[in-house]
Amino acid sequence: MPKHATPGLPTREQILDFITSSDTPAGKREIARAFGLTAQAKIALKALLKDMADEGLIDSAPGRAFHKMGGLPKVTVLRIVDVDDGGNVWASPERWEADGVPIPRIRVRERKRGALAIGERILARTEETGNGWTAHPMKVLARASEQILGVLRGVAGRDVPRTSLDHAGHGRPATGDRLWLTGVDKKERREFPVSDAGDAGPGDLVLCELGGRPPRITVRVVQKLGDPFAPRSFSLIAIHKLGIPDRFEPETLEEAERVARQPLGEHREDLTHLPIVAIDPADARDHDDAVWAAPDDDPANPGGWRAIVAIADVSFYVRPGSALDKDARRRGNSVYFPDRVVPMLPEILSADVCSLKEGEDRAALACHLTIGKDGELKGWRFSRAVVRLAANIAYEDAQAIIDGQILPARGEDLRAVLQPLWSCWHALAKARDAREPLDLDLPERRVVLDEKGRILSVAPRERLDAHRLIEDYMIAANVAAAKALEAKKAPVMYRVHEPPSREKLVALKDYLGTFDIAFALGQVIRPKTFNHILDRVGEADFRPQVMEQVLRTQTQAYYAPANQGHFGLSLGSYAHFTSPIRRYADLVVHRALVGAYALGPGGALPADDEMERIGTSISQLERRAMEAERDTIDRYVAAFLAERVGEEVDARITGITNFGFFATVEGVGGDGLMPVRDLGGEYFQFDEGARTLTGQDSGDVYSLGQRLRLRLAEANPVSGGLRFELPGGKGAAPPHRSGKPQRVLKRRGRPANIRHQGKRR
Repeated sequence: MPKHATPGLPTREQILDFITSSDTPAGKREIARAFGLTAQAKIALKALLKDMADEGLIDSAPGRAFHKMGGLPKVTVLRIVDVDDGGNVWASPERWEADGVPIPRIRVRERKRGALAIGERILARTEETGNGWTAHPMKVLARASEQILGVLRGVAGRDVPRTSLDHAGHGRPATGDRLWLTGVDKKERREFPVSDAGDAGPGDLVLCELGGRPPRITVRVVQKLGDPFAPRSFSLIAIHKLGIPDRFEPETLEEAERVARQPLGEHREDLTHLPIVAIDPADARDHDDAVWAAPDDDPANPGGWRAIVAIADVSFYVRPGSALDKDARRRGNSVYFPDRVVPMLPEILSADVCSLKEGEDRAALACHLTIGKDGELKGWRFSRAVVRLAANIAYEDAQAIIDGQILPARGEDLRAVLQPLWSCWHALAKARDAREPLDLDLPERRVVLDEKGRILSVAPRERLDAHRLIEDYMIAANVAAAKALEAKKAPVMYRVHEPPSREKLVALKDYLGTFDIAFALGQVIRPKTFNHILDRVGEADFRPQVMEQVLRTQTQAYYAPANQGHFGLSLGSYAHFTSPIRRYADLVVHRALVGAYALGPGGALPADDEMERIGTSISQLERRAMEAERDTIDRYVAAFLAERVGEEVDARITGITNFGFFATVEGVGGDGLMPVRDLGGEYFQFDEGARTLTGQDSGDVYSLGQRLRLRLAEANPVSGGLRFELPGGKGAAPPHRSGKPQRVLKRRGRPANIRHQGKRR
């Protein structure tokens, strides 16, 4: 008798026919019911289904419906992977285990046009049509509701603190056969029992799938990622946690190799005779902008300047609708970590052929500017050009050369090139000061690694005039790009920054009131309004907190084809043009310029509805990249501080809540919690308006901006979280006893630092 030839048991062919024809998900129970199987036959059915899965006929996971291998379940989880030029939404199955069978590309029938963006996950009903697969969305899923990234350990956190993972990256030995998962997200306080760990063990970084039902939620390991404490693992955590695509499709890589070999093309303006230079961070992975300036000899512009901002001509290599274009649009932007970059374009383009390098002929889209002596933009034109850079210079070296300090080889030659750039920039700076953009001096942390990926230092990145110079040239080119397209009545992908909402202004007024700083809501709010607030604060201890609050008051910038102006820069028209290697928005603007001004192949003038969809998608992807970069820096900071656990550190209070206060380590960064339960035995009253914690008996007050000494109790590199204690135990190191923070209202000049348009490397 053939194997599993139990009376009444369906054949393999009958089971496959039922699975593919069923209108509802078909699991073991549904199959048994459909064929009227007895209890004995159900046991045989289980063995038969396992054999079919081993033979590659069907695919399933425990507790889920079966489906034919190479096909799709009737209801499954899909991930949106593309929105094409026609507005069609395409998805791929989140899980695909059919070896040798191409991953299907499924067209999604949206209920509301433009509702789904690249990267989103949906629960959908699928059907096979004559033209392929179609999906009908049932529900949009949150990423955290399905998968979680974490570290395995042998016992639950209720028995061992969350920091039981030592700083070498080893977990506690397993207790019995039970493993638990601790999430990498510092906001996730729960731990989950592991139902299936596969080949992963304590201390491993793993990607898990949530299962079970509350309150008995379990996790199953779906991918082992290795040692979470190994060099270069912190960025890997962010990549997997946020679903950032870090591998290109083979088709995309093949296309990149092919287009990289194409000649630069005819009819390009030859700018190789000009000493154009690129000024970038010393650790820059790509170079997509370069600058040149000289006095204008036109009598109609006395004391004025001519300048060129040369930008990598990415649109020449990445054509609309190509594999490169689809992959770039799916990513939206490059993501920069201390140890790696996840590029928007394959490396042969992003780091080589499109990157502007000293002594190499490169294709560029050149923005030619005419600048008045007062910094006003008097005119502009765009051309496709070939450039050959005179030098790639680090910001620090450019500043040293212009300051007459120790010069590198060819220092005097480079000074001759840089001097007119600086002189022209002084004119641009006048125009910037006249329009008074938002001026926040918020330090950027820089993580320095050695060649093995180990942390050497974490410190604020120094701000130089060289940084401000490049920022102002980039702003000028971005304004010119927007206005040039407006002149042609062509679509523009604007960088929009709207004024703050009244709700946020009211919150700012209440906040400033705690420092006795008046703020009138009836006035016309301009960027300079906030600058004047900071002038009044002067060098007070709470100045960083006021700057942070002013920043929180601002709306979030985004991309859109409808112009709402750029409030922070105090500009009426603004579009990102200067970084097409790393931002899809800039590539869209390049294509529009090429098309509107008939500059050759690669131009495109998409419809407004298509521009709106692109703007929504790349705005979301930009926020994802920012979150990944910020979280990774936090993890590096925690790893850097892990060796100082138990030591006292200088800290500053950055947030107050009813359960404690948050503080940051001076000069390093990294936010950590000081729980109110550890402040002493007395009751502490939380004043939400003043943002203070006050001891009922002692009168001790903890307030925003206050500097104090704290002991670093925990530093968790996996989550990026810190925890503090008072030196000497509870009740030690009493704070000031004044009901108000100390105020210093000395007037000061504004720092010349513009944070909204800087080059994010």
